[in-house]
Amino acid sequence: MNITPRMKQIFLVLLKEAEPVSVKYLAEQIGVSKRTVQRELEYTASSLKGYEITFMSKTGVGVWLEGTDDEKQRLEETLSEKDDYDVGNRELRRKKLILELLREKGLKKLFYYSSRFKVSEATISSDLEAAEVWLKQYGLRINRKPGSGISVEGSEEDYRRAIRVFVNENIDTQVLREAYEAESEPERYAGLKKSNIGQILNDNIMSRVMDCITGMNHDRMLNLTENSYVGLVIHISIAINRILKNEVLDTTPQWVEEMEEDDDLCLAREIVHELEEEFEIKIPKIEVSYICLHIKGAKHEKLLWKGTDEKESENRELRQIVNEMINAFDPEKSWALKQDDEFLQGLLAHLQPTLVRLNHGMQIRNPVLDEIRSGYPDIYKKCAQVAIILEKWTGKPVPPEEIGFLTVHFGAAIVRMENRKEQLRKVQVGVICSSGIGISRLMSSKLERIFKDRIQLTAYGKKDITPYITSKTDFFVSSISTEITDVPVIYVNPLLNEEDMEKIRRSVYQYERIPEKQSRSDQVTLQLEEINLIAAQINLVIKYMEFIKTDENISFEELLIAVSERLSPYSDRQELIREDIMKREKISSQIFAEFGFALLHTRTRGVVRPGFHVCMTRNLDSFQDPYFKNIKVVFVMLVPIDDNLRINNEILGHISSTLIEDFHFLDVILKGEKEEIRDELSRCLKKYFNKYILTQT
Repeated sequence: MNITPRMKQIFLVLLKEAEPVSVKYLAEQIGVSKRTVQRELEYTASSLKGYEITFMSKTGVGVWLEGTDDEKQRLEETLSEKDDYDVGNRELRRKKLILELLREKGLKKLFYYSSRFKVSEATISSDLEAAEVWLKQYGLRINRKPGSGISVEGSEEDYRRAIRVFVNENIDTQVLREAYEAESEPERYAGLKKSNIGQILNDNIMSRVMDCITGMNHDRMLNLTENSYVGLVIHISIAINRILKNEVLDTTPQWVEEMEEDDDLCLAREIVHELEEEFEIKIPKIEVSYICLHIKGAKHEKLLWKGTDEKESENRELRQIVNEMINAFDPEKSWALKQDDEFLQGLLAHLQPTLVRLNHGMQIRNPVLDEIRSGYPDIYKKCAQVAIILEKWTGKPVPPEEIGFLTVHFGAAIVRMENRKEQLRKVQVGVICSSGIGISRLMSSKLERIFKDRIQLTAYGKKDITPYITSKTDFFVSSISTEITDVPVIYVNPLLNEEDMEKIRRSVYQYERIPEKQSRSDQVTLQLEEINLIAAQINLVIKYMEFIKTDENISFEELLIAVSERLSPYSDRQELIREDIMKREKISSQIFAEFGFALLHTRTRGVVRPGFHVCMTRNLDSFQDPYFKNIKVVFVMLVPIDDNLRINNEILGHISSTLIEDFHFLDVILKGEKEEIRDELSRCLKKYFNKYILTQT
C-alpha cells in the first residue's frame, strides 16, 4: 500500500464520517491548507489500490469513501497497524507524538491527536508538555494557537537536527546497511518498506538517494565507513523530504563562506547535481554547503591530507592534537605508541572529521558503544581523559560515541604493541564476495591497507572454494552466506565496519601465533595446475584484446552494440553481453570522471574467454554522450561464467586497480596506439603473474 502520512490522515478522518464532508473540513481537521488537501486527493486511486473502496467527490456535496463496511474496516485496520500505536504505554505514546509533530510543521488541532491516539484531549495536552521538553533541546517549541491548533516552531536547521536525532534514537538503521548490499533497486526498496524508517523518512526518496550516492564511484564516497554512509543517506533524505515540501534552510551560517575554498565542495556539488536530476528540483546553494559539511564530518578509512601550502598549518595543528592525545592516554607508553605508523595514520584519519563534527555539533552513531565500554573498560576510561584534549581545542564536549571510537584506535595499538616481541607468521586469509570486482577490490584493499604484511590475502567467488583452497586458508572473510564448514568464516558487511574489523583483528592475532596449516600430499600438483591455468588465461586476455575506435557522438546504447558485435558473431550472445552490461550499470555506474575513463565490467554468458577491450574516439577526443561525462576512453572487461570465474576476476581486477594506481598505464592508453597498449597490458599482467608466483613459494 503506497500511501503518504498525510493521505493516511485524510483517510482516517473520512472513515470516521458517515456523511460527505468538505475539503475545507478535511483541511481544518488535519491542520493544513485546502490546496494541500486537494493536491493529496489527486493520488487517492493509487493509494486505495487493493481495496474495493472508491473515493467520491461531488461539487456542492463534498468528498467521501464509498465501499462496504467490511472493506472500510479492513482499510482502517491496515492504517492503524502500520503505526502500531500502543496508547496504554505512555512513554511510547509520547515518542509517537513527537514523531507526529516532526512529520509536518503545519497546524493541527488537539482533536486530531486525541483521535489519532484514542485518548482524551487532556491526556494529549499533558503529553505535549513532555514532548516540548524533548524538542527544546534542539531549539524547537510548541506553539498553541487557540481556535487554530498546535504547531512546532523553530529554525529549519533545528527542525532537521531534531529529526536526525529522533531517527538515531528510535529508528533501526540496519535496514540501510542491508539495502546498500541489495543487488537491485526492487530489492533495496522492498527492504526499506519492511522497516520502520518510513514512519518519518519516505522510503522511495531514501531508495533514490542511495542510488545517486552509490552510483558516483568517487574515492571519498568509496572510503566512507558504514556508519558515515548511513549518516549521509539520512542527512540527504531529510533534506530532500523538506525541500519537496518547500521547507528550506532559512539562515546562512558564517562558515558557509569559508566552504567556497573547500576541496569537498566540488564533491558536494556533484552529489547535488545527481539529486537535482533524479528528483527534478532545484537545490539551494546553502544545501550544497551543508552536504559538504557532512562529507567533511564523515569517517574515512584513510588519511586525506590537504595538499596546498595554505592548508599546511591545519596539518601541523592536527599532528599537535594527536601528540597531546597520546601523551594524555599513557605518558609511559606514549613513545612506543608514536612509533606505530598504523596507529598514527588511523588516528589522524579519524581525527579530521571528528573535529568537524565537534565544532558544528554533528552527531555520529556508534552501534557497538556498549560492547566497547564493557569489553575494554580500562582503555575507555583512559580515552575519556584523551577526550579532554579535544574539548580544550574545540571548546565543545565530546560525547560517549566519539570516546568509543577513540577506544577502538587506542585499543588496537595497545594489542599490537604487546605482540611485537612475539614470533609471528603471515596469516592466509580468503575474501569471499558476490558484488563483483568493485566491492571485492574495496574489501581487499582495506584489509591489505590495515594489516599490510601480516596477512596473505586472496579474493574468491562463492563457487571458487575447493578443497585445495580450504587446505591453505586459515580463515575466510565473507559478505555472503557460504557452505564452508571445515574452515572458520567471519561474516561481515561489504563496507567492513569497526565491529567487523575487530573480529578480523582477533582472528589474525590468533593465527599469527599458531603453526602454519599442513599441506595435503597433492598440494604441489594443484598449485602447478593453477599456475598453468592463470598463465593461459592471461595469454587469452592479451591475445584477444580489442581496440575499438568510434565516432565521438556515439551514444551509450550504440557503443554497446558496436562492442557486442565485435566480440561475438552470434546475435544471441551479442544480446547477452549488452543486457548484462546494462544490468551491472543499473546497480552501480562505473564512470571515473576524475581519471577520464569508464569501466564497463560484468560477468556474462555472452563470452567464452576473459576480455579486456579499449574503446576510444577516432580523433582521441572526449565522448559527447552525457552518460560518459566527457571521458576519453571506455574499458570493457568481461568475465565468462564458467569454472575459472575466480581466476578471471582476479586477473581483470588487477587491471582495474592498475588503471587507477598507475598513471603511466593510462597515459599509454590515451595515446591511442593499439600495439603500445597491448605491450603495456602485457607488462601489467606479467607483474600480476610474478606476484602470484611469489605468494605460492
